[in-house]
Amino acid sequence: MRSYVLHVCLLLGLSGAVAAQVMAPPDRGSVTAPPLMRANGAERPIVLETAAVEVELNGGLAQTTVELSFRNPNARALEGELQFPLHEGQQISAFALDIDGRMRAAVPVPKAQGQAVFEAIERRGIDPALLEKTEGNHFRLRVYPIPAQGTRRVRLSYVEALRPDGDGRRLPLPLDYARGADAVELRVLARGASAPRVDGGFGRIDFKRDGQGGYRARIERAQAGGGLSLRFARAESPQVYTQSVDGQHYFLAEVPLAAAAARRALPKRVGLLWDSSASGRKRDQAGELALLDRYFAALGDAQVRLIRLRDRAEDAGEFRVQGGDWRALREALKATVYDGATDPGGWTPQAEVEEYLLVSDGLFNYGQRRFPELGRGQRLYAINSAGNAADGARLSALAEGHGGRLIAWQTPGAIEDGARELLAADARLRDLEALGATDLVAESAYPQGGVLRVAGRLTAPGATLTLRFDGQAPLQLKIGADAPDSAYAARLWAGYRVRALGAEPELNRAAIARLSQQFGLVTPETSLLVLEAVADYLQYDILPPAELRAEFDRLKSAQRGQRDEARRSHLDAIAAQFEDTVQWWQKTWPKGRPPQPKPTIAAPTTESDSYAYAPPMPMAAPAPSAVREVAAADAASQSLDRVEVTGSRLRAEDLAAEAAPKGEAGAGDGGEGRGATIALQAWKPDSPYAARLRKATPEQAYAIYLDERDGYAASTAFYLDVADVLLEKRQRALALRVLSNLAELDLENRHILRVLGYRLLQADEPTLAVPLFERVVRLAEEEPQSFRDLGLAYAAARDYQPAIDNLYQVVSRSWDSRFDGVALIALNELNAIVATSGRPLDTSAMDKRLLRNLPLDLRAVLSWDSDNSDMDLWVTDPNGERCFYQHTLTYQGGRISNDFTGGYGPEEFMLRDAKPGKYKVEANFYGDRQQLVTGATTLQLWLSTGFGTSRQQDQRVTLRLKQQSETVLVGEFEVR
Repeated sequence: MRSYVLHVCLLLGLSGAVAAQVMAPPDRGSVTAPPLMRANGAERPIVLETAAVEVELNGGLAQTTVELSFRNPNARALEGELQFPLHEGQQISAFALDIDGRMRAAVPVPKAQGQAVFEAIERRGIDPALLEKTEGNHFRLRVYPIPAQGTRRVRLSYVEALRPDGDGRRLPLPLDYARGADAVELRVLARGASAPRVDGGFGRIDFKRDGQGGYRARIERAQAGGGLSLRFARAESPQVYTQSVDGQHYFLAEVPLAAAAARRALPKRVGLLWDSSASGRKRDQAGELALLDRYFAALGDAQVRLIRLRDRAEDAGEFRVQGGDWRALREALKATVYDGATDPGGWTPQAEVEEYLLVSDGLFNYGQRRFPELGRGQRLYAINSAGNAADGARLSALAEGHGGRLIAWQTPGAIEDGARELLAADARLRDLEALGATDLVAESAYPQGGVLRVAGRLTAPGATLTLRFDGQAPLQLKIGADAPDSAYAARLWAGYRVRALGAEPELNRAAIARLSQQFGLVTPETSLLVLEAVADYLQYDILPPAELRAEFDRLKSAQRGQRDEARRSHLDAIAAQFEDTVQWWQKTWPKGRPPQPKPTIAAPTTESDSYAYAPPMPMAAPAPSAVREVAAADAASQSLDRVEVTGSRLRAEDLAAEAAPKGEAGAGDGGEGRGATIALQAWKPDSPYAARLRKATPEQAYAIYLDERDGYAASTAFYLDVADVLLEKRQRALALRVLSNLAELDLENRHILRVLGYRLLQADEPTLAVPLFERVVRLAEEEPQSFRDLGLAYAAARDYQPAIDNLYQVVSRSWDSRFDGVALIALNELNAIVATSGRPLDTSAMDKRLLRNLPLDLRAVLSWDSDNSDMDLWVTDPNGERCFYQHTLTYQGGRISNDFTGGYGPEEFMLRDAKPGKYKVEANFYGDRQQLVTGATTLQLWLSTGFGTSRQQDQRVTLRLKQQSETVLVGEFEVR
């Protein structure tokens, strides 16, 4: 069944956003709610039938649970996708989907596994649901299927702190998402409290007791146009709550603290880190300048060092501020060109700088992705004006880890509050100690909404907590055995720990994953998943919810030992296939002219028969509908970019030495055979902007790109084409900056990240490509190409051990049947790296049957960026014989790998001993079954001579094909 993606944007309460016309006074986190649904590809939109909201109070915290029922009025099943942001301080606490009429709770899984399982089960037409975190503070819920003419229910819960509001506390409840429902059923559970007061653009709302300590109200459709606020009394003294989970006892303490009136001591030397990446265009730049107006006015006289953060850090010089006058620096900031991705590193903190201001959205998506370690006593304040589109948690953890804090706002009216926080000497938590408790952690070093929250794990029935602040006397708090229970203490403790680790997520990935999976947190490392059948949980080794646990345990006990046997069987099959390749490689193939074909030839029936000669395939002309984006083959062969390489043909006596990995037989230099040449077809995009850029001088080209950018800002092809032209014009630094924009376009799109990684490898920038392919592995661990790409990137960076370790993942693991054949290609590459690395590598964990290098005269490999697509590699030899998926073995021994019809490739052509003459390499676009991320399929061709030897020379080229049946000439080998 073919599924269609339905984009559904919910604000829920999760963004902390309420329509501006409803809230008064304006809320610091308020934004205007977007439409509830966008149904791409559906004849009629999905409609919301019912909505119910339950709010449960626990001290100064509230858990909001939203249950929605959607109806699909179409005649086909659809996949539903709900995308929503979380407000800073909100935390997902639960998710459930209806299965057979009952709500089934989601369970935590590693993010990559969740994606793989969801997509695999979706292909079977069964019910999965996945809730995952994307970049920044955005979340995505995928549900399949919403049945034709049927309904699905989802339930989502999140926890947040009540907000200070005069002499009370307030909980905003946006309801724009429910405007399509006939009514919203609202329940408030506040044990021992009076009915909540309601503010908002509503008429009278009557709450009635429900007999269970709660209050109920019904909000009719006419009322549910904006949002409301529930107001409660505020606690004036510290509150403590406890919770027991799996034999461990956790506490949460809420300590009211008043804001300070005094200003802090201000610096005289400041470092201003200005995020100048492309996403900076979305920030509130006017608000940022207004905040800095107040900051520099308070500083008076100061020296400021400006550093721009893009794909590479740029020192923009030093500026003097006198009497609060910072006009020169202000004009420099207003002249900023926002372009490229964001690498937070690449600059060195200066010892004389007392305080750094980081103005950024925190989306560090490029390069080393580590913020430099500041010196002792150097403070860092982070400024975020991008709201929910930013990674506020990371910015906050980074700033507080260096003695500062996060300053954030979303409305102009909140800038004054931000300036006060930036300049004030608020109580800052310096240290936490406890008798009878351990693993202490604070939500923040600063009070949030006038309340400081601290959590930990109790080791005794009673405990004493000591809080120490800068410039204030210590505060002690007793935690008694009679503290009231809370449903949130354990999860909030884990959430605070994850938040603190988020300053350096790359270094703390394993710890974040452990906490997330143990406590069901949705983080960059962990998602929540619902599956339909116990067998599905068993197949993917996912612990199911409690109601399915007994059946799961029974089935799992019967499964023991099967996985080890399956791994052994898989390696046996790979070893048998590799032995078949070795037999082909050892065979001597004729190099004369092939005999005339017989009228009929029976199909081969055995592996050895498959080496028998088959007649050359006729050279069919391209289909009449084909539209080539490059010159026709005959004309192109006259204008190919010819590249001389030193790879020479192998002599028979060299083969044994070259075939063994280093350390076994040794790889010799071989004899001086006849040389080989690679000629490549240059990629020339024919778009209007590319033509305009090619006509420009090198000095004008970047300005023309900026002039054209707004018309193509979301086009991956645009940045690829511009980068190509800038490279042609020797504007390398600018070309790499433009190319890096792909990292900002769609932060979770593995296809775009792959294309960017391939282009960086082609541009000889493997150290930039490696972290991108590491991200792809985390996003698409179920695809062997992810590990192969990463392994080859490590090899290009001359980091050979992780290169072969990742390639062996491709070889040793079992993959979906649509990836059959990629293991042998990765194995050839692994053995070539071992043989040519120049130093011993650790292969002790690898199957010895698979460790044999098979050097080649010529090798061509085709891969592509679009899943569910069918590309074909064609190689025509000097005999006029074409090697391709219908003719996999030529008279002189040219061999091509399996035909990949379901995603990415690669396809590999190999020839051990090349006959002199020209070898034409072509790529054919047979067809695709998905929307292409670059507007075309991007092909990567890797041509090698002397592959697997010390004389190996490589050339890579990238082309794009737009139409099915299109064929392009990629290049030629010429063997002399």
